[in-house]
Amino acid sequence: MKKTGLFFGSFNPIHIGHLVIAEYMVENTDLEEIWFVVSPQNPLKDKKTLLADNHRWYMVNLAIENDARFKAIDIEFHMPRPSYTIDTLTRLNEKYPNNVFVLVTGSDIFKNFHKWKNHETLINQFPFYVYNRSNFKLDIYENYPQIKFFDAPQMEISSSFIRNSIKEQKEIQYMLPPQIDAYIKEMNFYKK
Repeated sequence: MKKTGLFFGSFNPIHIGHLVIAEYMVENTDLEEIWFVVSPQNPLKDKKTLLADNHRWYMVNLAIENDARFKAIDIEFHMPRPSYTIDTLTRLNEKYPNNVFVLVTGSDIFKNFHKWKNHETLINQFPFYVYNRSNFKLDIYENYPQIKFFDAPQMEISSSFIRNSIKEQKEIQYMLPPQIDAYIKEMNFYKK
């Protein structure tokens, strides 16, 4: 059985913070690989600033193309929308029975975790590897044995900050892998 971390996100765009977390998790835990699950729509987020699925999918693949530890998957593109983590995990378990899936997530997800579809089933049936994010207390989840906390490097970079910076014509080249920065500029993304 292969232990695979699932890193869900809209990756709008993928940035170095995502890659640092993925690398930390695959190098400092028992995870053998990280799959970036590119989500078409987070039911709890506004979709109006979201690039088309194919562009976000392409950027994730471009960012990780030379790293065998990472893989991008588009399973949620072929599922009903909005996508729900519990449904995706059910589908992945059916499709890849030789993998043990672990959710890789920041501690900040727990502020809205009670709103997730079947959140109790998720937390009782699937392991979570949680990297700490500043200002998010997790007291109510510390007693769940399937949740493990890690002190991964903290980078306060977000995709929304990058999008806003581009809109304001600020340079953000060091926050993105060079090939992603070049693609965003070539395509004129996030300028409006």
